[in-house]
Amino acid sequence: QDPPFVLDASLGVINRVEKIGGASSRGENSYGLEIVCKDIRNLRFAHKPEGRTRRSIFENLMKYAFPVSNNLPLFAFEYKEVFPENGWKVYDPTWEYRRQGIPNESWRLTKINERYELCDTYPAILAVPVNIPDEELKRVASFRSRGRIPVLSWIHPESQATITRCSQPMVGVSGKRSKEDEKYLQAIMDSNAQSHKIFIFDARPSVNAVANKAKGGGYESEDAYQNAELVFLDIHNIHVMRESLRKLKEIVYPNIEETHWLSNLESTHWLEHIKLILAGALRIADKVESGKTSVVVHCSDGWDRTAQLTSLALLMLDGYYRTIRGFEVLVEKEWLSFGHRFQLRVGHGDKNHADADRSPVFLQFIDCVWQMTRQFPTAFEFNEYFLITILDHLYSCLFGTFLCSSEQQRVKESLPKKTVSLWSYINSQLEDFTNPLYVSYSNHVLYPVASMRHLELWVGYYIRWNPRMKPQEPVHNRYKELLAKRAELQKKVEELQREITNRSTSSSSERAGSPAQCVAPVQTVV
Repeated sequence: QDPPFVLDASLGVINRVEKIGGASSRGENSYGLEIVCKDIRNLRFAHKPEGRTRRSIFENLMKYAFPVSNNLPLFAFEYKEVFPENGWKVYDPTWEYRRQGIPNESWRLTKINERYELCDTYPAILAVPVNIPDEELKRVASFRSRGRIPVLSWIHPESQATITRCSQPMVGVSGKRSKEDEKYLQAIMDSNAQSHKIFIFDARPSVNAVANKAKGGGYESEDAYQNAELVFLDIHNIHVMRESLRKLKEIVYPNIEETHWLSNLESTHWLEHIKLILAGALRIADKVESGKTSVVVHCSDGWDRTAQLTSLALLMLDGYYRTIRGFEVLVEKEWLSFGHRFQLRVGHGDKNHADADRSPVFLQFIDCVWQMTRQFPTAFEFNEYFLITILDHLYSCLFGTFLCSSEQQRVKESLPKKTVSLWSYINSQLEDFTNPLYVSYSNHVLYPVASMRHLELWVGYYIRWNPRMKPQEPVHNRYKELLAKRAELQKKVEELQREITNRSTSSSSERAGSPAQCVAPVQTVV
């Protein structure tokens, strides 16, 4: 007898629930429920019409899978597991800026946003140029979309070239200017003595940036911002990315058409989008590292494509972020504290599956990270299972980490007190998430190849639920075995080194106590 087939899906991963067929439906699987999931799965359950169980199951799923739509709490508020470490304390902005050498003679920390009044989607602590007073920051905020002024993400430890992030300037059709904003960018440029130029990387296609002028937005004019060069990175908006993922899901689940696999994959444009994001981050990292030039990064509002670009560039530039704890800090800093709209992009507990705000922005970032781990298998302390676990709990609503859309909202909801952090869980069992091939080259800058020839579909994530995929041993079990083997070999190496040291010491003592002519050669048999 075959063992029972177990399906494990958290309520949070459910995107929508649909009834299939009516009471008069004929056929073995023509009556039942279909559960469409956010993680590429579609689950179909057949029911017997005469059993009358479908209705109660449907109603319960609609109630508990979408608690926000039913004025119920998300499960994260009910989950009370206790772990040895409090993951909410992983990221301390003051400590992280201090690690980067901030404050210094050019940059200072300000608490002007302590009550989230300057910008309600920014964190409480910001790093800004030292010669720009808080009063001027308010005027800069009035010229930037949603008040998201340029603030420091990272500073190069040697050249002092910086990566700052913000939203688009509100130039509009009439081409408005702001002396305070122009002075602000000049101050960013002046903080880096190695270069008399600044690059502004606009993540959008130029056509989209121009179209934003009609809505009051736009982009920086090179005439207004002296010594600034504007570069468009041609990364498409959230709606294009959502459609691309929909197409990808169609070709990987539940059936894979072997004969047209490559052309079908190409038609989704998914890897093309991944390439553009990686290529954009690479240009930013190279300009900072090789060009020793400061850069400003933005898209429209500065919380989607901007977060993708800055966090990937930081991964390339700073080995600390390639450790497990460093990556957790990176996600907390560049995504959570700077207001990526997780609640809207994922739709936690919301039954409105057709909401136009939903988009796989964070998924694309993790995909890009996975592509980098393929090209640099020894450069990252974490393994593939670590990335998959993060994505699974992006949707699960088990932890509070990815709830809400800003730091202000998380503080208001008291998430650190009322929910458990994902990092508490991960840091309690690090051996599951550790890459056995990791070598700590903290000062090495990574230059991934952002070419279609070097990118591949992440089969371990996108196709893992395909029913025709052979069941595979969980990848973290193999990592555990490799880690144990590495520890065993390391122990043997240390024993051999001690043996060599002891023999060397013994041999030296014998030579010191005997006449030179009496010394016999030492023979070592291995």
